[in-house]
Amino acid sequence: PSEEMITLMWSFIVSIYSIGGLLGSLSAGYLSVRFGRKKAMLFANIPALLSATLMGLSRLCGSFEMIIAGRLFSGVCGGKLAFLPMVFNGLNIHLMYAGECAPRNLRGLIAITASTAIALGKFVGFALGLREVLGAEALWPVLMAANALPALIQLLTLPFFPESPRYLLIDKKDKEGCIKAVKQLWGDGDHMGEIDDMIAEQEAIRGEKAKSVCDLFRDKAVRWQLITLFLVSSCMQLIGANMV
Repeated sequence: PSEEMITLMWSFIVSIYSIGGLLGSLSAGYLSVRFGRKKAMLFANIPALLSATLMGLSRLCGSFEMIIAGRLFSGVCGGKLAFLPMVFNGLNIHLMYAGECAPRNLRGLIAITASTAIALGKFVGFALGLREVLGAEALWPVLMAANALPALIQLLTLPFFPESPRYLLIDKKDKEGCIKAVKQLWGDGDHMGEIDDMIAEQEAIRGEKAKSVCDLFRDKAVRWQLITLFLVSSCMQLIGANMV
């Protein structure tokens, strides 16, 4: 192929990651309510492992199309940072699950762990991509399949964690399951204050229809918050914060 065609193919390989992230993020809300936060994150490992398989075997099969497909599935699973939050399991459901499982006094700290892990993951990716590590011609398929490792770890460990207490109480109407999950997460003690807050929230939203993405953009009550988050997330991509 010509040099222009090669440039076009690589540009497509890079950009399709964000398209997959957009597709993943649009399904995150439905799946997190339909199956629960924990199961939705477990399902997210399917496109992650499929992505690693396609990209890892692309050289053996002599197919650059497998890299394109793998990047798309990788974006669906966790293609979060071309535009925060563009994710299937990385930020949308992960932050939802972590925030709902954390006690009120630790919720902010727990939410920061996602950004910290993303920055650390990018640094590890840059380091592994060095020619002295996995960036050599013979090893790049291994580098492109490396995302299978965290997916496997999550797939093996997450089943031992409880479901989100808030999901159990508000979406499933399972108060006993909520109390059991709270005790498993926070230990024995008096947690009725937190549970009462969830019950009050359940009463406040009773009968309300879930909002769509279009409803969110039309809702004047959250317009300035949405604009603020949009500006902050967009500027993050332009200031080199990931390199820092």
